[in-house]
Amino acid sequence: MVSPSQPARARSPEAKRAREAAILAAAARLATANGIRSVTLTDIAAEVGMHKSAMLRYFETREEIYLRLASAGWVEWSEAVRERLAEAAPAGAPAPRPVAAALAESLVARPLFCDLLAHTPMNLERNVSLESVRSFKLTALAEVAAVGEALRRVAPLSPEQAGNLVATATAMAGALWQMAAPGTELRRLYETDPDLGHAVVDVAPRLTDILDAMLRGYGGEPA
Repeated sequence: MVSPSQPARARSPEAKRAREAAILAAAARLATANGIRSVTLTDIAAEVGMHKSAMLRYFETREEIYLRLASAGWVEWSEAVRERLAEAAPAGAPAPRPVAAALAESLVARPLFCDLLAHTPMNLERNVSLESVRSFKLTALAEVAAVGEALRRVAPLSPEQAGNLVATATAMAGALWQMAAPGTELRRLYETDPDLGHAVVDVAPRLTDILDAMLRGYGGEPA
């Protein structure tokens, strides 16, 4: 008999998908509040109201949960930034700065995705099945290509250059987000200690500058 405090095992495909969605949502809430680094499998199980052993019927590891969220993050960000770039297309090719800002600001608007971007190559791809890695990679690569195509409609880029720009934008967003340490004691230290002012990282303008320089370099434009 199932304990009153323990949800029954999902047996139909629909119930299984609903249970997986609840686990993913719980993991996303915890990571958004506390950062991926601090969230354990036990934390996620408690948040969703399950024993850890029961949750392992749906996801083998903590990393698999967050890799699935990273995959969804790529799709959601890709759709949003392509829509933003398309709005600039009818007016003709915009200057590099607005294109760079569109990429940077759309990433910074998604804190969990930025955190996921940093953790994916470090550990989320390391404790999962090869099939899970393959599925994630195929999704990410497809969205890189889609964003690259959107970029080529508004900037004079080759396919390789567009791919490099997307790769740089996402990799730097992940790295800069970790350096910025938003909402943490480290961030408060950087902001309040006069000797550590240089350690304060404002992600959006810094990432915009990097991507703007990259676009100008590819286009042969002066700064």
